[in-house]
Amino acid sequence: MAEVERFAFTFTPAYRAPARLFGVTPSSAWVEIGESALDAHFGPWRVVTSLANIRDVAETGPYAFVKTAGPARLAITDRGLTFATNGDRGVLISFRSPVRGLDPLGVLRHPELTVTVTDVHRLATLLRARLAGSKSA
Repeated sequence: MAEVERFAFTFTPAYRAPARLFGVTPSSAWVEIGESALDAHFGPWRVVTSLANIRDVAETGPYAFVKTAGPARLAITDRGLTFATNGDRGVLISFRSPVRGLDPLGVLRHPELTVTVTDVHRLATLLRARLAGSKSA
């Protein structure tokens, strides 16, 4: 049985105050990867899905401050969701079936989620390993 691994977000000074306005703090923002699920928290927003729903993982960045600072962000072009606390690097997680995240009723679904965790490479590597393991099982 795999242990749950938690990834904290990296808060750069420029992002800290805008995030706090929306209830996003180091104690309310993290990503957990368990044996079979991803659970991402960003202040009042949350994305939970099975690892089997993850289609692809990529390390991305940099990001524009005006497009990422503050609350959870919706990309108008593709409905992607971003949980960002810095503009440097993040992990883009693409889903097979869109997930709930921004609106509490789940009417709006997101085909992908970007998270700016402290250890971008470790999160991406762990997700890829779990995906490879589930394909061979």
